[in-house]
Amino acid sequence: MTERIHASYWLETGADPRVAADVIAGEQSSGTFVALPNETPELKESSGARVERLRILGEVDGPSLPGGMRSNRYTQCELELSWPIENMGPSLPNLVSTIAGNLYELRQVSGLRLTGLRLPPSFAAAYPGPAFGIEGTRRLTGVSHGPVIGTIIKPSVGLSPEETARQVRELVMGGIDFIKDDELQADGPHCPFDERVRAVMRVVNEQADRTGKKAMVAFNLTGDLDQMRRRHDLVLAEGGTCVMAVLNSVGIVGLHELRRHSQLPIHGHRAGWGYLSRSPQLGWDYAPWQQIWRLAGADHLHVNGLANKFSESDESVIAAARAVLSPVMPEAPMPAMPVFSSGQTGLQAAPTYAALGCADLIHAAGGGIFGHPGGVAAGVDALREAWVAAIEGVPLEQHAMRHPALQAALGFWK
Repeated sequence: MTERIHASYWLETGADPRVAADVIAGEQSSGTFVALPNETPELKESSGARVERLRILGEVDGPSLPGGMRSNRYTQCELELSWPIENMGPSLPNLVSTIAGNLYELRQVSGLRLTGLRLPPSFAAAYPGPAFGIEGTRRLTGVSHGPVIGTIIKPSVGLSPEETARQVRELVMGGIDFIKDDELQADGPHCPFDERVRAVMRVVNEQADRTGKKAMVAFNLTGDLDQMRRRHDLVLAEGGTCVMAVLNSVGIVGLHELRRHSQLPIHGHRAGWGYLSRSPQLGWDYAPWQQIWRLAGADHLHVNGLANKFSESDESVIAAARAVLSPVMPEAPMPAMPVFSSGQTGLQAAPTYAALGCADLIHAAGGGIFGHPGGVAAGVDALREAWVAAIEGVPLEQHAMRHPALQAALGFWK
């Protein structure tokens, strides 16, 4: 039996829903805006997209998106389409053109969101997925239990390599597990990538020689393919244990090629996710989006955080994290590690753990660590102890009575 790709959508249309579904299926496979003599029934049967399911949800008076056809009523539906693998082969770039291409522009569409994706086994054979994931990240950070406690270099930009290294020295002496560049920090003349890596890794390696613990630093190597390969090789040569790429900036091909070259975990940053997702009537759900990036090779994926500084709800954050922790497809579990960040402190530890039921995650706090009145080391200790309390099921205030750093943190976290 032919392998098929299945994609699910939330659809709003001013046309007859069945007609709209057929138009979408035709546009994304063998059809066009007029009937062609060589689009035979046999060709449509072998290459056309199928409408697998169409369920009416309700009607609204006006369109969610501008520019579509005018109608007296707009119907909202759940739609599932499928395509034969022969249309594109197991190719992620061409998959995206098919499931999330011109269909968004059709005049019959007044709202459309990709909500689910099921891929056939040939994709697992074609794409290796994460090389390190949860297990490899724990091994390289030396964190066998609980979350990987992390932070972000702040200010995001403006520090020199030497100033960055001084901040890293303070963090590694404080016992941090994970540090990342901000996505805005790349290879500018004020803080060149090569100089930053060498300065930071001198500090990290010196601390590792003293204590046996090496902090993982995710250096932002986002760039063109040759730049990313060369920057990866420098990080590896200097003893680094992680690189970071901004996924929407480097694209699927960029990440896949980096994965083929990399000997280090790839920290996948989702900068730009809001323009794909913020409108509930347009774009992508996180679950299918992260599935593609995990197949392409991301070991870590950002999911925002509970009570974050952005617009995303807690329910959406947890759904995203659960998606990252779930098998990408039955033939390839490909575990990746969700990264919680954005306005995080120890106050989010207990609800995050309760919602996920595990601590296989990176919890990155910036101000929640740097703002501690006792300094960075106390901030790291406080965040770690908040997670101890969460995992042991002890109320935070009760646990803080035995841990002065946590007790002091409660005053400024709130």
